[in-house]
Amino acid sequence: MRHFLLVLATASLFGATLTPKQRQKNIDSFEFVWSTIRDKHWDTSLDGPQWQAVHDELLPQMRKAGSIGEAREVLRRMIARLHLTHYNIIPGDVYSDVASDVPEPAKPAEVDVRVIGGKPVAVSGKNAGKQIEGMDDLVARVDEQYKDSSLRDMMLARAVKAKLASEPAKAEGFEGHRQGEPVKFGLLPTQYFWIESKRIGDAGYIAFNVFLNPPKLFAAFDQALAGCAKCPGFVIDIRGNSGGIGGMAMGVAGYFVDEQNKQLGTMYTRGVPLKFAINPRAPHFTGKLAILVDGLSASTSEILAGGLQDLHRARIFGTRTAGAALPSVIEKLPNGDGFQYAIANYISQSGKTLEGNGVTPDVEISPNPEALRDGHDLVLEAALKWIQQ
Repeated sequence: MRHFLLVLATASLFGATLTPKQRQKNIDSFEFVWSTIRDKHWDTSLDGPQWQAVHDELLPQMRKAGSIGEAREVLRRMIARLHLTHYNIIPGDVYSDVASDVPEPAKPAEVDVRVIGGKPVAVSGKNAGKQIEGMDDLVARVDEQYKDSSLRDMMLARAVKAKLASEPAKAEGFEGHRQGEPVKFGLLPTQYFWIESKRIGDAGYIAFNVFLNPPKLFAAFDQALAGCAKCPGFVIDIRGNSGGIGGMAMGVAGYFVDEQNKQLGTMYTRGVPLKFAINPRAPHFTGKLAILVDGLSASTSEILAGGLQDLHRARIFGTRTAGAALPSVIEKLPNGDGFQYAIANYISQSGKTLEGNGVTPDVEISPNPEALRDGHDLVLEAALKWIQQ
């Protein structure tokens, strides 16, 4: 199963003795993980004797593994040789929780949810701030797997959405996402794109859920900025935005950076490095720029926010992003576990690795259920206050 989203799992559960068939499935999984890294990692030196030596060293250990937990540990020892985040083995039970067939971004009918203080809470619509019941076991299980990961917020929300999709009764009384329009990109499942543009006081505001549909997104920016030439500030709200077309970050940044030869960062693949050069464009906005992010902001969202933060062009509000800046794949192994691997590396303009770290906001503010119930978006309000200062 393929996703832009990246995952991290650190559980090591040692189970019962394996049958010969199960042992063979673990060996097949070992070969799949090893050959995938050799063939798809951006560092071509892995296709050589050093990586072959890792194979020859660890294969006997996999053959001796007497439980699924021991087999996972062998695979993790292999992955650890890379010294990189987001090359991980996902235990089968957690894989079923987070790797659902629900497309990202979510369909419009699904609840816009975050896990706050260990409880799933709707964060938009008339029931914003209301807790979704019957999720304690699921949240505890996924939280344990991702407690030390930058992906914790994303994977918790993803697991809750998958549960709601399989048990619709739990979502009764909650509004879904804004109604989006279906768009297709490459071989990805159908995505649902929405965008909201408005004025809040004398500040401009745009929110959108995915970096797709370039004509419509850039037309919305054109219109919003043309009508906000004298605004003291502008807000880009990419909370919950899981990414999309990476190159669109350069176009969006071009509305706010008019200097030539500026870039957001560089992506390194097995081929030529891709520099995310900013393309200045009109109408150009010179006022304050606030970007709102959270733990579900990933991929292109992080490239945009992190790059403009590095250039001191934007002030970032919210919570740390997902640390999932790389294009990646999740595939199911023969033994039922999941294997996540990246196919490129990304370094921000200031030399920071976003992968596994995310973008740390300049002003950290977490969502508050009580404030949401009272109709207050604390993150947005903080950004507007900064603009007015």
